[in-house]
Amino acid sequence: MQDDSTEVTAAGIARLAGVGRAAVSNWRRRHGDFPKPVGGTETSPSFALAEVEAWLRAQGKLAEVPLRERVWQQLAGHPDGPVTALAHAGCVLLLIHDRPTDWLELSAGSDERLAALLPAALDQVLAPRFGTGPGRTVATPISPRLLPSVPLLRGAAELAAGQGARQTYEFLLGRHLDANPRQYTLTPAPLADLMAELAGPARTVLDPACGTGALLRAVDSRPGTRLYGQDDAAELAALTGLRLALSTPAAVRIAPGDTLRAEAFPELRADAVLCHPPFNERNWGHDELAYDARWEYGFPARTESELAWVQHALARLRDGGTAVLLMPPAAASRRSGRRIRADLLRRGALRAVVALPVGAAPPYNIPVHLWVLRRPEKAPAQPEVLLADVGQFAGEGRGGPDWRAVREAVLDAWRDFDGSGHLDERPSLARSLPVIELLDDDVDLAPARHLPPPTAADGAEQLADVRARLGETLRLATGLTPPPADTTRPAPRWPLTTVGELARGGALLMRTGTNGGHARVPVLTDLDVLAGTAPSGTLPESDEEPVLTEQGDVVLPVLGGDSVARVIDEATAGAALGRNLVLLRPDPAALDAWFLAGFLRGTANNRQASSYASTATRLDVRRLQLPRLPLEAQRRYGARFRALDEFERAVRLAGRLGDQLVRGLYDGLTDGTVAPD
Repeated sequence: MQDDSTEVTAAGIARLAGVGRAAVSNWRRRHGDFPKPVGGTETSPSFALAEVEAWLRAQGKLAEVPLRERVWQQLAGHPDGPVTALAHAGCVLLLIHDRPTDWLELSAGSDERLAALLPAALDQVLAPRFGTGPGRTVATPISPRLLPSVPLLRGAAELAAGQGARQTYEFLLGRHLDANPRQYTLTPAPLADLMAELAGPARTVLDPACGTGALLRAVDSRPGTRLYGQDDAAELAALTGLRLALSTPAAVRIAPGDTLRAEAFPELRADAVLCHPPFNERNWGHDELAYDARWEYGFPARTESELAWVQHALARLRDGGTAVLLMPPAAASRRSGRRIRADLLRRGALRAVVALPVGAAPPYNIPVHLWVLRRPEKAPAQPEVLLADVGQFAGEGRGGPDWRAVREAVLDAWRDFDGSGHLDERPSLARSLPVIELLDDDVDLAPARHLPPPTAADGAEQLADVRARLGETLRLATGLTPPPADTTRPAPRWPLTTVGELARGGALLMRTGTNGGHARVPVLTDLDVLAGTAPSGTLPESDEEPVLTEQGDVVLPVLGGDSVARVIDEATAGAALGRNLVLLRPDPAALDAWFLAGFLRGTANNRQASSYASTATRLDVRRLQLPRLPLEAQRRYGARFRALDEFERAVRLAGRLGDQLVRGLYDGLTDGTVAPD
């Protein structure tokens, strides 16, 4: 049953019909029977979803509406807002997950009966999962508020029957987070995994600033594991509690509230604490909390909110427990925090500081740090602290860090240090230092200030290698330079077709990237495609089937307005397709892959197939055009496009090597490892 109160915007109508927003505007102007707005504003009206679907179906423009899209539109247009709709859907999905037969019995009757019976049924599921009483994170929705949600709940249940309750909730929550990027600070999955591995095995884990639950989801949860979290946004705490309950066998306790001012678990002594705290907060409770017992290592200054979170984490650990916190780099060197840093070092609580590459976590323009702490069982006789800097593993372009290299370097150094309390120097990467050497006037813990640079011989050898590679690349680029274009030929007038027509005719298969997957394979992201780099991403683990690339596929990013199309080669084949990417798999008997990719990169072609919002450009791949040419003619164009691609790659590599050589020479001349003559 469709909910007549559900509304949808023009952008939502475009997604339902698989067209650009411009097409929706044309329909409104040209068709007098197009549904009238029922809400929104004059510049951004909204329409009744049921009326829109009926009109699209009558016009033959709604042959197949994906169930996922219909459910999402019901959620996004919910009269009580998407967060309430997500909470209602999450509760019902948890009921389906834990007691599927109960849902079948409840949903067999009318909407009114379902809304009346659901609260009691949900309470039987939520109470054992989240506890009882007024402090419970996820409250049972009362019956009158459930009635507007019933069509959404039935749709979510239908979606869960095909792909599972957990995957359904991950899809809906993921779409909500994507639609509201400024409201939430997300911890990247590879970073969350690294932090959980640094903390080690734990049966009781706390995240006092849990946000969307990324760190707690990264824990290796088993029956008997207990996950605790708190977030000052009550609505987000509820959504995160449902997310964890659906994705882990662990017992889950997620509480709303300001952790520093009103902590929910004051008696907890956890095996591990994982935390991505808010950075640079001034209003963290400095005036109210001056005599709080948690400030065992010193009262943090008003400007040192991160050191308050550090001490809160230590206070909630059992003796010998480990905490891993993401920290801004300034926390390692600000003078206002030097006394607390000194006491953390003296008493053996701070065990490691790791500088991550730029782009590892928000804010993405600075190299954030990881602090590894351990609640000391006794003061070490001659304590040392591990300092590591893996900034050298920053990715090329906008592709993010090389997470595999980051993980291996950090975990290898930490495990060697943690086992013996000492780590021999690894030049420019890691070393352990006696605490006494750091207890000066500044107590500066920035790893880069204590790690020696590569030796002069090593630096000179590296520069020579970069220079040799640059010379080879420039010679290659010169040989690949395209011949002069013949400007005397008149432009041909080809018959044109579109990607949508080719897909309907079976000449190519079109797939879109997924939000998760069970396959542990590298993920090709939109940033990888734009930068021309290797797959660098990861997908959240789920039972969703990932789309795996094959040699000869053509991949395009749909956001950002860049005219880019990448042909998958042997080295990239087998990667999973990331979000915001579309894959085209041409039939080799009908289409040449390089011909397809080349014509799809045309600037005019991309402009006519793009829609423009106030903050983003979106490409409607189905509207991209290419000429109808015989296969032999396609291959001639394809050969030329392939040669252009090789030239482009050579020029890009030359640019990166040139930047590397210039930076190395500046560094060598200024630190004395390179002579001026």
